[in-house]
Amino acid sequence: MRKVLFIFGVLNDSDIDWMARAGARRSIRQQEVLIQEGVATDAIVLVLQGRMAVSVAGAGEIAQVGAGDFVGEMSLVDSALPSATVAAKVESVALFLDKQMLLRKLAADNAFASRFYRALAILLSDRLRATERRMAYGEQDSGLGDETTRLKDELDPAVLDQVSIAGERFDRLLKLVEHVAMKDARS
Repeated sequence: MRKVLFIFGVLNDSDIDWMARAGARRSIRQQEVLIQEGVATDAIVLVLQGRMAVSVAGAGEIAQVGAGDFVGEMSLVDSALPSATVAAKVESVALFLDKQMLLRKLAADNAFASRFYRALAILLSDRLRATERRMAYGEQDSGLGDETTRLKDELDPAVLDQVSIAGERFDRLLKLVEHVAMKDARS
């Protein structure tokens, strides 16, 4: 849930509403591949429930991501092909945001773009720091470990101010996505 704080502490309610409306909710089977290393993807994926394994050819599983985490965001930022494969470790649910639709929204809405890219920057910074810790100290941090053992100052103070609202926003997104999915199923 730590990732939720990064993303939803920066985004606002209208951003959450747009993502819920624009995204496609999908159930993911265990071991289903969402992103294949070296193969272009047309979506950025927000994990709503479950857990995903991130693996790299020749190295195996290098990390795990869970609820509130984006995957496929690096290819959105730099347009390079995915550098890792992402597959569900358990039955999961994810919100797929079409990359072209998201890029159009980012180009048309500067305020949203600022918040969205800031959220991604904070998320990517956290991942880089976790990688540095593993390399420097040999820690085996899957990214889903005991978050209470991490230092308080690892979170941006501006994000800390938004902790409770971030959790509420993520819960709101879950409800909105479920509502949209039920509405679509009826039509």
